[in-house]
Amino acid sequence: MHRALTRFVLEPSDLVTASLLVLLFTFAWILSLPWLCRLWQYIFSEGIQWTGAASDVGLREHFVTPYVRFFVPYPRMQAVSPDAQTWWLTAAIVGVLLAATFLLPKRWMPVTYLARAVLFIQTTALAYFFLEPARFPHTPDSYMEGMVTYGIALISIVPALFGLTYYIFRFRLIRKAALTAMTMMHLSLFFPLQILAQAIVLRKSVLFMPVLYIVFGLPVDVMIILAFYSWGMSWPSKAQNQT
Repeated sequence: MHRALTRFVLEPSDLVTASLLVLLFTFAWILSLPWLCRLWQYIFSEGIQWTGAASDVGLREHFVTPYVRFFVPYPRMQAVSPDAQTWWLTAAIVGVLLAATFLLPKRWMPVTYLARAVLFIQTTALAYFFLEPARFPHTPDSYMEGMVTYGIALISIVPALFGLTYYIFRFRLIRKAALTAMTMMHLSLFFPLQILAQAIVLRKSVLFMPVLYIVFGLPVDVMIILAFYSWGMSWPSKAQNQT
């Protein structure tokens, strides 16, 4: 039977299994947050010493319950406004890249529009810092702290997200648990490296903060979750294994 004509019957056992897995991974994640933040603090400290991307590591205390608290680490940096050389060099690079998109073949149309969208975001940043450079409201410190906090929140909802979209399907229990664990572990290791890479760029100037946030921030992490989900959905289900 074609998949467009098949029906999916959600049984009570599927709901119970999904709920238990969500609770299990959420509880384990909450308990592991203090140790994870210590690991991130170590990665930030070593990365700062190796790259010289920031001055030190800041800590912000957060509470999940009165008995579970953790300190969110983040790189602390001085705000560097774009000087004339950085502004004009960035504008020239944006102009060259924009002109290059018109030379791409038609089969690269999705890449062309994606590149133009990224360049448009950077163009708006160039216009803002050309007109009102002193009124930029964000600092690297607040940006970094917010990014780390948002990253923790994003990883925290992975069990619930998979519970609604993956656990309900008839995959083996071990595969459901493995997919969730791999996704959360991958994000937990990838995210501090992503923050350090952004810190290296922001050390040059806050001119690149908008494109880092809109393009290379949480959307990258969301795409990682979608990639793992797509991979998990390609695994054989129980019914396929029986056939």
